[in-house]
Amino acid sequence: MRAVMQNRIPLTIAIAAVAALAAMPAQAGGTPPPTVSVTGEATISAPPDLAQIEAGVTTDAKTAREAASANNDAMGKVLLALKSAGLSEKDYQTSRLSLQPQYSSQNRAGTNVLTGYRASNQVTIKLRDVSKIAGVIDAVTAAGANDIGGINFMVSNASKLLDDARAEAVTDARRKAEIYAKAAGVALGAPVSISEHGAAMPVMYRRAAAPMAAEAPIAPGEETLRVTVGVSWEIKAGQ
Repeated sequence: MRAVMQNRIPLTIAIAAVAALAAMPAQAGGTPPPTVSVTGEATISAPPDLAQIEAGVTTDAKTAREAASANNDAMGKVLLALKSAGLSEKDYQTSRLSLQPQYSSQNRAGTNVLTGYRASNQVTIKLRDVSKIAGVIDAVTAAGANDIGGINFMVSNASKLLDDARAEAVTDARRKAEIYAKAAGVALGAPVSISEHGAAMPVMYRRAAAPMAAEAPIAPGEETLRVTVGVSWEIKAGQ
């Protein structure tokens, strides 16, 4: 009986030691330090240096073959006009191609009447010089394009501009935090968290309506890139 008692004592001590070690991290963590949390914002404006245009040809004919053949011929002239305007083949590609039957209103029997077919072919054109927009539209319409879509204006170095805006947003957040800290009679410590609010777009774009005429003036304006960050600072007793 005594031998059994002696074996149980060391086991009880070991269990107590493990329990004490498990409790130590929770006690060591303590209460988190007080913080001040603010939101910083920054915007950067830049003129767009890229543009994207949708241009195409829509053709109607009695048969599907006739509609497709006429559409292919017309689109061939549009593509040739783009090449003659100095655009690289990598800067335009087919974005939509369709051949649809066309029907008239119902007849007396209550059925639709097939009247022909409509073929459509559209290309997306990327312009690396926004000053050429009006000239390119003029060239493709003269070649037979009768479906001009909207214009997208873009900033090619948007990622670099957004990085600059991020740094400015953090500076703005610190400015606000220092105002609050001074008013409360405390001092700012090190930042404890930084988060970006919302999704900063790597490429900013704006769609403009298609011009009514090729010679209509194009005003690209400026693109505004915006970044918002939330920052929390540890606060200490004022000195």
